[in-house]
Amino acid sequence: MNKFLKPWLLSLLCLLFSAGAVCAENIVIKGSTTVLPIAQATLEAYMKANPGVNISLSGGGSGDGIKSLIDKSTDIANSSREIKAKEVELAKSKGVNPVATIVAIDAITPIVNPKNKVRNLTIDQLSQIYQGKIKNWKEVGGDDLKIVVISRDSSSGTFEAWAEMVLNKAKVAPTAQLQASNGAIVQAISKNRYAIGYIGLGYLNKSVKPLTVNGVQASAKTAISKEYPVARPLYMYTNGQPAGGVEKFIKFVLSPAGQELVAKEGFVPLAGTKEKSKKGKK
Repeated sequence: MNKFLKPWLLSLLCLLFSAGAVCAENIVIKGSTTVLPIAQATLEAYMKANPGVNISLSGGGSGDGIKSLIDKSTDIANSSREIKAKEVELAKSKGVNPVATIVAIDAITPIVNPKNKVRNLTIDQLSQIYQGKIKNWKEVGGDDLKIVVISRDSSSGTFEAWAEMVLNKAKVAPTAQLQASNGAIVQAISKNRYAIGYIGLGYLNKSVKPLTVNGVQASAKTAISKEYPVARPLYMYTNGQPAGGVEKFIKFVLSPAGQELVAKEGFVPLAGTKEKSKKGKK
């Protein structure tokens, strides 16, 4: 008798206490620190509107998020890069089918200390600085000061995007100081007159100075038009097409209200872009 009553009782309790712990829905999100502010803002709004949903969020980098998706310890993997072919292969070997939803556009922005008089660098100059071939600010129109190169660590999707779009896959100088998050880079640059770093557009604040790249300022307009040369999509990866509570949350992120929060966090909403989701590379 009990085994027949239990499902019925649980359903009744969920109807009576839909906002309570009895039928609370849990969603786990891990990954990119670039996507972190978008995820944080949207989950707070979503949970406020849906009291029966609990969403946990942590950073750690795009690589860690995708790894968590593959080992099935997260429902959503935030990533600031596209999943790699070898990661897709590993995922499929474990019964996981990575599917990407593009949730925003970002412009990776090189930053310096506000006391640095340099305002613009070309892609080639940035590449040579990060490879350690240009070592003094005077070589690019600045003061006679040694350049301190600050980069994201290798688990970062922003690091990989920078390596591809700026360095053309050349190696970062071994003397570069590696930081684990966008916030850590902002803090380091704000305290070091000699330093250069790069961050997601949404992390810009008055403590650092953004540089134009090839004479183009990073903005929503230049990122969408692709005039800005270091723009890229931001992703939320799921195992298969989003379903259930995960689908509802991602639909909220893509909704006008969710995209308004994307813009509020300083990133580029998808309005005006055609592609919003696609499957991971095979």
